[in-house]
Amino acid sequence: MTTLEFKIEINAPKEKVWDVLWNEETYKQWTSVFCEGSYAVSDWKEGSKIHFLSPNGDGMNSIIYKKIDNEYMAFKHLSEIKKFQEMPVDDATQEWAGAMEMYRLTEDKGITVLEAKMDSVEKYIDYFKTTWPKALDLVKKLSEGK
Repeated sequence: MTTLEFKIEINAPKEKVWDVLWNEETYKQWTSVFCEGSYAVSDWKEGSKIHFLSPNGDGMNSIIYKKIDNEYMAFKHLSEIKKFQEMPVDDATQEWAGAMEMYRLTEDKGITVLEAKMDSVEKYIDYFKTTWPKALDLVKKLSEGK
């Protein structure tokens, strides 16, 4: 797997950016660039399960690996979800099972730097390289109130 890194400066405090990232309504907005109608189901506590889902119930079964409010969130992706059911790890998912996705916020004088890192298998690298910047741009617009 390859770790992809993306970064954007946002003219807003990190608490505002954090809220945009993980608030149910704004989460749906910025993640729509990956899949229209996508959403997450979780209690958002460190160590808890989180399901990243499309409207048809397909997605990713993950855990919240580490969480520091307003600073850091890391997810560990475990397996696929199909039609709202967690699937066992098979040969296809073995390739990426255990992949990490991380978000770090650092603020200096009211400017927040949002860093996103994600482990990806080769076949999705180009997709993520074009899609992630669009997603982060949406987070920026939502956070800056534009």
